[in-house]
Amino acid sequence: MKLGFVSAILDGYSFEKLIDTASELGYSCVEMACWPKGGAERRYAGVSHIDVDDLTDEKAKYINDYCKERNIEISSLAFYPNTIGNNMEMRNANVSHLYKVIAASRKLGVNMVTTFIGRDQEKCVEENIKLFKEVWIDIIDYAEEKGVKIAIENCPMLFDNNQWPGGQNLFTSPRIWKKLFEIAPNKNFGINYDPSHFIWQMMDYISPIYEFKDRIFHVHFKDIKLYPEKLKEVGIMAYPLDYMSPKLPGLGDVDWGAYVSALNDIGYRGYACVEVEDRAFEDSEEGIIDSLKLSKRYLEQFMI
Repeated sequence: MKLGFVSAILDGYSFEKLIDTASELGYSCVEMACWPKGGAERRYAGVSHIDVDDLTDEKAKYINDYCKERNIEISSLAFYPNTIGNNMEMRNANVSHLYKVIAASRKLGVNMVTTFIGRDQEKCVEENIKLFKEVWIDIIDYAEEKGVKIAIENCPMLFDNNQWPGGQNLFTSPRIWKKLFEIAPNKNFGINYDPSHFIWQMMDYISPIYEFKDRIFHVHFKDIKLYPEKLKEVGIMAYPLDYMSPKLPGLGDVDWGAYVSALNDIGYRGYACVEVEDRAFEDSEEGIIDSLKLSKRYLEQFMI
């Protein structure tokens, strides 16, 4: 596996400073945030380290050469929007930009896009599956024509009252994955596997690795810490952030030995990117850099 990190945590860094930092810290790859220019709709969104709206052949060559000189690979182009939400203007803008990200991934030779399905948070699962059919078949087919893999992260995007009641990403459980893979059996449609979201949903995060081994294209290394005393007080129907918080790998409840062992069992040799969303390390640039150093040092005990 190739250890990297998601670039969104270094918002404000130029592309060059980002790649230099990854190289200096000893990482192998970066999952490159490619949001459209403009304001962010939520935390960790709105970051753009590669402008896909203006990616000429010359700029693509510059990006690839710069990464190669510093021995850093781009694991994927990352854009995590809501493509089937109930705001039609936002939905259409997100879908349009996603097509651009797919085309840019092809041009750069990355051939991977990490993203969300999205969800209309006011509709049930069955209604959202219908929306998936309406919007995503064309997206997946387009990516397949380009030779680009689409890896969907399993984050429910349900954390507080802004995403209540249904969350903003349909791709939340193995049962739903099966249904979506039946609808879109394309071999370029798969998973960006994050164990942390299984933790707070009280789900098994090991067995699905074996069941969906051929669909795991990319993985995240992020942890979740549950607070049992808070969970007893509010229950699982509460806003999830009332009883859990995202943490650096090793500071939460994921069994990283078991997780990496299962990935090794299925022969996964792809990209594994640390996703820093731990507020304890976000109060300064130094703290963010420390979070990347600590994550790498901890994870290397499980990786060659």
